[in-house]
Amino acid sequence: MKRILIVLGITTLIIIGYLELNKYQNKNNISNKIINQESNLKFELQNGDIIFQTSKSRQSKAIQFATKSKYSHVGIIYKNGNDFYVYEAVQPVKLTPLNNWINRGKNGKYVVKRLINAHNILTAENLKKMKSIGNTFKNKNYDIYFDWSDKEIYCSELVWKIYKRALNIEIGKLEKLKDFDLTNPEVEKIIKKRYGNNIPLNETVISPVSIFNSENLKIVISK
Repeated sequence: MKRILIVLGITTLIIIGYLELNKYQNKNNISNKIINQESNLKFELQNGDIIFQTSKSRQSKAIQFATKSKYSHVGIIYKNGNDFYVYEAVQPVKLTPLNNWINRGKNGKYVVKRLINAHNILTAENLKKMKSIGNTFKNKNYDIYFDWSDKEIYCSELVWKIYKRALNIEIGKLEKLKDFDLTNPEVEKIIKKRYGNNIPLNETVISPVSIFNSENLKIVISK
């Protein structure tokens, strides 16, 4: 009996050891997979790429309903040293580490689009111009009223104005607020709260989906 108990004890220790080793290997494999995905992503990205996501902000649903698009947030990718960042209009306009930006979106999903002929257009000199224009908006407040002035800035407005003013390229079609679907209850609620009865229907607006659908862009990454 004593011998049987010893054998059972040794067998149990072996099984436990195997399970712990397997658990460690699985955890290590997951970590390596994440690292490899991040490395592959950074290999594919370029300065000046435009990245889209579905935001989890309170106004995201309203933007989606009004523009009939799942994309509600957009920014420009810049490389700094070995790291990538997203220049975005949140509160305030700022550079955000790429991984933080991705993780902030719904389900970590995103799409990256690139200017057609980017290799000819997005030269070091032009990227410098883009960053210089972008710096004029740095730390400005997020524009909840979607006004076309430069006093405050919203996400798609930031991207559009940087490309237009630095490169004279229009990324997406400018529209008027009245061109969007303002009848959804979620949209009506926000419109009423922000504008009351004085809705600026003729205000110039650029939406994330308009930039997304621009004929000047092509998809390079979709996750």
